[in-house]
Amino acid sequence: MKIAVTYDKETGNVFQHFGKTQNFKVYEVLDGKIVSSEVIGNGGFGHHDLVGYLKNLGVETLILGNRGQGAIDALKNGNLKEIPGITGSADEAAQSFAEGSLKGNFEAKCTHDHHHEGSDHHGHESKEDLPTVKLELN
Repeated sequence: MKIAVTYDKETGNVFQHFGKTQNFKVYEVLDGKIVSSEVIGNGGFGHHDLVGYLKNLGVETLILGNRGQGAIDALKNGNLKEIPGITGSADEAAQSFAEGSLKGNFEAKCTHDHHHEGSDHHGHESKEDLPTVKLELN
């Protein structure tokens, strides 16, 4: 099974804005273990088109931070399973997923206004306003 994590190459953490992610880390999971991984670009896609891109790569599940309503709809319509609201290390999140212990927060949402494309305003007043789940390893 292939899973993907929105990926911040600088920190190795789960990138927190699905539609703006530049990279994904794609993992191959077999029998509860990660057997391979690679970092890939976003293919030049954003928001709605990312789901089709990931599906074409064989990804079945996406681990991510926050996402807006457009991304929520695209994930649902594209039949891509999501585990949202994840923070911290992408590798640790993927390992927790492989072990069956990763739990998402489906309340994790971006609140920026997509009608103002190109503006720098994202509606995130502070990191404290973002409903996310800290990664807990069991």
